[in-house]
Amino acid sequence: MIGLSTYAYFWQMSDRVEAPIGLREAFEDTRAQGVELFQICDHRGLLAYDRNQLAELAAIARDLELTVELGTRGVQIEHLQRHLEIAEMFGATLLRSMITPDVDRDRSRESLRQVLPDFERAGVSLALETYEQIGTADLVGLVTELDSSHLGICLDPANVVARLENPKQCVETVGQTAINVHVKDFAFDRQPGWVGFTYSGAAMGSGLHDYRHLLTQVRPRERGVNEIVEHWLPWQETPEQTVRAERAWTRTTIDYLKGIA
Repeated sequence: MIGLSTYAYFWQMSDRVEAPIGLREAFEDTRAQGVELFQICDHRGLLAYDRNQLAELAAIARDLELTVELGTRGVQIEHLQRHLEIAEMFGATLLRSMITPDVDRDRSRESLRQVLPDFERAGVSLALETYEQIGTADLVGLVTELDSSHLGICLDPANVVARLENPKQCVETVGQTAINVHVKDFAFDRQPGWVGFTYSGAAMGSGLHDYRHLLTQVRPRERGVNEIVEHWLPWQETPEQTVRAERAWTRTTIDYLKGIA
């Protein structure tokens, strides 16, 4: 299933625009785009909401017939258990997280080992995202070692370039361990004067991401793995231009995903 993320509304939800939207507006816009899935990912306000506010948001999503996934950062036991509680309120069956630089692999393994039985009982899967903090092969090895039906990888090959990994190799290494996919294109642009590059986002289909290769290697549609739209859109000259570009990139990505086989 195609879904949108808070990262598809990054600038629209930011304080750099005059009237930033909230989660309710993002939910409503997602449905207006003909999309039935939304991933609340790294949303700063989520942990600040009380139980009544969370219940209200969950009710809004249900009224819109919108499926919700969650996303956070970190694998500390208490942190994951708190997000598991929130996931259950939303009826979410997937939580994306990541191993942060302040927690080494041994501590991460032990935290995950302790918390995974709670996820299994709740029927919620935990997807660890590919990032520069840990090599893709090491992340796959950790997931394989823990051997849980509710643990896998959130595949985002754009992130691993900062580790000097090749995105296509990342896709091939992750393969069938992917249980969630973050969809965005990316490209290098020369800096003025030809002194270095800027690595940033690109409109889907215009950059370096070989998405057909990902579809072949991961087979997300045959396996029921959701494809979540997000962007690395640089700030444009004005807030109005930035919001227009963000909305255009979202529409482009949705159409691209629907059109590619």
